Order: sequence, then structure tokens, then C-alpha cells
Amino acid sequence: MGETTILQFAPFSSAVDAGFWHKFTQLKLDVFHLSEDAVPITGSYVNSDAPGLPSRLSVEYDALDRNRVPSKWACSAVGTLINTNTVEEFRNRSKQELLKSSASVLWDAIISGSALEKPSVLASFLMFTFADLKKYHYYYWFAFPAFTLPKTIPLVKQPQCVSLILTDEQIASLVLACEGLGTDVDRGFFTLTQSGNEFGIHLLKDYPQIRTAASGTDREVYLAFSDPCTLPQNPGWPLRNLLTLVTLKWSHLWSVYKILCLRIRTRSGTKDATHSLVVDVDLKGVIDTDNPPDLPPFLGWEKNERGKMGPRMVNLSANMDPIRLAESAVDLNLKLMRWRVAPLLDLPIIQNTRCLLLGSGTLGCSVARCLLGWGVEHLTLLDSGKVSYSNPVRQNLFKFKDCLNGGTYKAVAAADALVEIYPKVNCKGVILNIPMPGHTVSESLEQQVRSDVSVLEQLVDDHDVVFLLMDSRESRWLPTVLGAAKHKIVLTAALGFDSYLVIRHGYRCKETELEEGTASSKPSVSNSSALRGSIPGNLLGCYFCNDVVAPGDSTRDRTLDQQCTVTRPGISYLAAAHVTELMVSILQHPDRGLAEARLNDKADVKEGVLGPVPHSIRGFLGRHQLLTPASTAFQQCSGCCDKVISAYREKGFEFLLKVFNSSIYLEEVSGLSELHHCVDDSQIWELSDSEEEME
Repeated sequence: MGETTILQFAPFSSAVDAGFWHKFTQLKLDVFHLSEDAVPITGSYVNSDAPGLPSRLSVEYDALDRNRVPSKWACSAVGTLINTNTVEEFRNRSKQELLKSSASVLWDAIISGSALEKPSVLASFLMFTFADLKKYHYYYWFAFPAFTLPKTIPLVKQPQCVSLILTDEQIASLVLACEGLGTDVDRGFFTLTQSGNEFGIHLLKDYPQIRTAASGTDREVYLAFSDPCTLPQNPGWPLRNLLTLVTLKWSHLWSVYKILCLRIRTRSGTKDATHSLVVDVDLKGVIDTDNPPDLPPFLGWEKNERGKMGPRMVNLSANMDPIRLAESAVDLNLKLMRWRVAPLLDLPIIQNTRCLLLGSGTLGCSVARCLLGWGVEHLTLLDSGKVSYSNPVRQNLFKFKDCLNGGTYKAVAAADALVEIYPKVNCKGVILNIPMPGHTVSESLEQQVRSDVSVLEQLVDDHDVVFLLMDSRESRWLPTVLGAAKHKIVLTAALGFDSYLVIRHGYRCKETELEEGTASSKPSVSNSSALRGSIPGNLLGCYFCNDVVAPGDSTRDRTLDQQCTVTRPGISYLAAAHVTELMVSILQHPDRGLAEARLNDKADVKEGVLGPVPHSIRGFLGRHQLLTPASTAFQQCSGCCDKVISAYREKGFEFLLKVFNSSIYLEEVSGLSELHHCVDDSQIWELSDSEEEME
């Protein structure tokens, strides 16, 4: 190699969850009182962070829970918390003695061999704190004790990316083998073997036997650890103490060691280890293993945010309000997705999207809960029904008390429940009947219906995304027209007994309408799109585009079981999840509502941050099957064709009133009547929806 190269390590950076301080405050007041005894604490770190992030050791809200178990993909770090009662004591306590005490415990574990039995102690830490509970100011200083034994560690050669050493097949096999970490083998430190394309994981303490047995064979043996570092040439801090242990225990057996710095990230939904490093070190003659020191040199205090040796302070006077804590926790969950999986995820655009949910029943409740999970803070729920005794078991925002005394209005009860779940959400319930085609409006009711239409029009104006979650086909017609006329993203979810449909309506943005002019029909799919096997978002069909008859009164002459949506209980949760995720995928696509949809699995389409955006999703629970068909808009569609939208824009309520009183009128305006004259009756009935169609 020429000049000897020295191995350099990336230090840990502490990351304390705001919820931890809330829990710590409770324990300080109720349990710790004035005690300054050391308290066990558990931290964690991961080897899956995106490039550019520091090596983080996280202290979560439940870090003081003695039974805490890190998540499946996190490595455990054993820590000690020492809290002082005054700021003077926090300032004046000897930091060298604190670190020495922590380092001594670690050294004893290495000398005795207990670190081989429980390798997580090699990633130990000290958390030194003072809590000013009057102001909710928290001072803290982390130490990550590590030994400089040996003082410098020569490299046999420069660290290499594993992709330069292993094939893609071998890397995939490595990832598969590491799926077993955390069960019988410590996730943080272990032994790894390679024989051709096959990898195996073993306990760290078994390294000597395994390497001895591999001598003279083509079997490669690595010291391995989960590396929290994201730098391309440097391993993370945990390797320091691993090398100290190896130097003390095994350097008399071998001088050169191969070390795998394991980094497993997720790309496009697949786990990948190509960013891992392989480091070859030479530990020959760096220590007299027969006469080890009582305590070798050590270091480990973390620098503060200014890069100086000193503590950090966090002011949580505002955040200690439980509502702010809930907000912080929701934000953290979403940011973790962005940090670890999707760095380009635009969370504010989701958070600020105003969602209108038409229907507050089985689908409405589930969709609202999913939207909360994505951090949506502006929700309006609309329904005219009341909670009945059959609802709470299927509709997850209602309780038994909501059924009493005739029942609470669903929209109001659902909105109240959402605020109770997440107080920061801006949510309201609107009690409203949606006028429908074929549902005759008498003169005495005309003024009320006019008012209902006006309220609905204003609600659509005030929101960005409209969800159609009602339980009848005709109730979706007016919102479909309004969404198209007002350039909104419209999504429909509909349920059958063991099937469901989720569909995004073709998006009529103002720009495309100006380009298309006032033509009476929508343009056809362009040649370039057809060649790619896709349909642009503005040419996609709506919920009614497959109909050859206008929606009418579906409750007329039907029995109770035909009037109610009878479904398997799990169907609504599946449909709600898909329609919510479809909205998020649209928002995260560069073309938003104009995102093109695949016509087949082989089509090459532009993808968003969360992948391609389908036109529709049809799920069949009976067969556990999922289909994603796409279709263009129907030129005589009763819901979104240009003639219907133009009639609404020109005549407003007068046009709607005629449709409410007669669905035949709607067929005349859309051109369906003319279509009926072009084919015989048998063809019409073959194309019409049966009573078993999803509603």
C-alpha cells in the first residue's frame, strides 16, 4: 500500500425524541424525586439511513422502560442516565470522572468476556442531564465511551464498497441471510461467513472456531457489525469497541481481519446492501494480551450543535402540551418514512391538502383514519344519516353511546371522534342530503334542494380532493359533475360483497381545458401515449364512464338487503387504504392529477415518489386478487362528458333540477339516448349493470 493508512471512525450523534422528555418528567416527579442514582436506559440505531444523514443514536419516548425491545430493524444500545438536581451541579460535575466510570464498566465487560455474550454493550452510552421543570428546559450531554486501544489502527487497504467485491446475486443472498438478525444473533455485532453465493450469520463469540475451521478452504469469514454511518469511506463508531475486543481476545491468533460494515437500505421497496463497506485491518503487535492495562485511554463526549465540547439544551415549554406532543409524534412517524425510505417525499403538500369526504359511514370512517395517519389536517365529512346500533362494529369512529336517543348524526360524531384522536386536526361534520338523479323534487322541497346544492358547491370549491364514499350509485353523480366542473381531484371507493373498486376520475385541469377549447368531445389518446401503453390523467374515465344508462333511483322496488350495502367486514378497510394511498400517490407525482396510467404491466410510464399511479384498483377478496385496469373517458358519459359539464355551467341549478326529476333527461343531454337508438335492446341489457354490481 505504500504509506500506512489509518482507519477513521464517524462518531455518533444523539437524537432524543420529544416524547422522551415528557415521560422523563413524569418519572422525575413520581418516581425519581431527588435521587441522582444511575438509571438504565435503552437507545437504538439503524444501518439503513439515507446518504448524508449523521450516525444517529436515538432515544425514544419509552427509552426508560426496562422491558423495551427495539424495532425489528434497529440495533440496541445499552445506556445509563444520570440526572442532577441543580444546574450548578450539572456544570461542575467532573465530566472526565463520569466518562471514566462509564468506560470502566465497558472495559470490565470486554475483559470478562461478557461483551461476547451480550455484544450490545459495545455500543453503550451515557446520558448526563439536568431538567428545569419550571421552564421545561432540558440540558443534556451524551458520551459514547470508546477505547483508543490500539491508538491507531492500520488498514491493509482502503475501505471498499461491497458492490466492488460481491456480485448482485451474492449481495441479494447477503441481505436474505441478514433477515435472521435479531432473533438468535445480536443485530449489532456478529460473525458472517461466505461460501460462494451462500452467506451465514453466527454469534460473535463463535468467530475463532469458525475462522479456524475455515482455514485452508474457500470459505470467507468476516467480523460484522450493523454500521450506522452513511459516509462512503468511513465506518461508524461501534467498530472502535469491537476492534478493542478483538485486539484483546484474538490478536494473538491472527493479525489481519476482514470486517463487513453492514448497511441495508430500502430502494423501490427492496432491501439493498450495496452501500456496505469491507475493511481489512492489521492488529499485529498492538497490545500485550498477556498483560492488558487496567484501563486503556478512552474518549467519547459528544460535541454540541456548534461543534464545541459542551452540552445541548432543548426548550420544550410549548411542546410539553399533550396536543403539541401528539403533533410531534405524528410528524416524526412521517419524517421517518422520508428519512429511511423516500427522501423526496413531500410531506407538507399532504398535510395541507383539504379533503372532502362525502359519506361518513363504513368507508368514510376508515378513509378519515387513514388520512390522519398521513398527517392530513383539513377534513370535512358530509352525511345525512344517524348512527344506528349496527354501525359501531363496522364503522370505526363510532361508539355505542352514539347510537342512543335516536342516534347522533354520523358526520358530527365522526368529526368529533377525529378531533378526540388527534386534537390538531381541523375537522367538521356537515349534515346534508345530496340530491340525486331520478329522485323527484316536489315544489315544496325545491328551495331546500337548491340550498343543499349551493352548500355542496361551496364545499367542493373549498377543498382540493373529493372522496365519493357513499353507498348508492346515483348519490355519486352530482359530486362527479361538480368535481369535473371545478377542476378537483375526485376519488371513488365502492364496495361489493367480497369485492371493491377504487378509481380516480379523469382530471379536468384548467390548463388542459384551455388547450382543448370548447370541443364537444374529449380528445383521443395521443399516439405517443398509446405507444407507451398509457393514458394521460385528463383522458381517464370517471366512475360512470362504463355506464350506458344514466343513474336512477336504486332504492325503488328493492328489499332491505338490496338497499343496504352488504359486504365482508374487511372489504371496507382494504378499499379505504387503497383510495387514501391513491390520493397520496397522486400528490407525490410530478404531474399530480394528470399522471398517466398504465394500460398494461409492461407499459413505461413516469413514476412519482411512491411509484406509478393506477387509474383504478379492483380487488376481489374471495380470490385474493388485485387488478389495476385503465380506460379512457366515455364521450356520452352521464357524469363527466363535455355536454353534461357545459349544461351544468350554463344552466346551473335549472339543469340539475331537471336531472333530479328525470334521469331520462340526463340521457338526452349526454347523448346516451342517441346511443340507445343505434343498438338493439338486447345489446343494451348485456352492457347494463346488474344488481350485484359494486355500489
